[in-house]
Amino acid sequence: MEQKTNIVLTPRLLAIASQVAPGAAFADIGTDHAHLPVWLLQNGRIQWAAASDIRRGPLARARETAARYGWLDAISLRLGAGLEPISPQECDTIAIAGMGGETIADILAAAPWTAEGSHLLLLQPMTMAARLRQWLWANGYAIAKETLCREEHRHYTILTVRGGAAKQNIPLAECCLSPALLRADGAKEYLSHLLQRELRALHGLQQAQKQDVIRLAEQQLTINTLKHGLEELL
Repeated sequence: MEQKTNIVLTPRLLAIASQVAPGAAFADIGTDHAHLPVWLLQNGRIQWAAASDIRRGPLARARETAARYGWLDAISLRLGAGLEPISPQECDTIAIAGMGGETIADILAAAPWTAEGSHLLLLQPMTMAARLRQWLWANGYAIAKETLCREEHRHYTILTVRGGAAKQNIPLAECCLSPALLRADGAKEYLSHLLQRELRALHGLQQAQKQDVIRLAEQQLTINTLKHGLEELL
């Protein structure tokens, strides 16, 4: 198969790749096309990677990518759910990207060794970021950094996380942001985007014929948290 020389990452994947330290033992969970591990190998950031996916189709695409770019021998492809095909001893950096926040939390819950603090976790939720933060804090994970990026009209955040922290039970409405998010480049634009989205959601709840008082109160608390976050950035 003809080899190509360069692979180009999307802004989202590039933001994840930027968090991988040189020489890391890397695992990519839900790898799909394996673009992330191939880019890291091409750029000399890593020497080897494990790449897993729960479905055979994406794993086959990952194999095709690895072969096309000449890295098939350097990527160990694994079929399985979440971190089941990965052992704690063979990696120190784990990316879990492109899935919902609750799914990411389920993957970590099924691999309690990730909470011990020996592994750097790069988590990119497509949805439910607040629920993921809530779960992380409740289970002893610290959010050290959040990295923001945009792809066309969509906003993404990448959570740089490590276990070994004290457990904190934080209300969901307060988990729409984190201290790390407030320190991120582009935080003001991102929080403004979230605030407008939550205001639209509040309007929808207010227009419902049968109003959910508890849901309305929670939505208002989320909006207040975002407003306070924006005030801190002024």
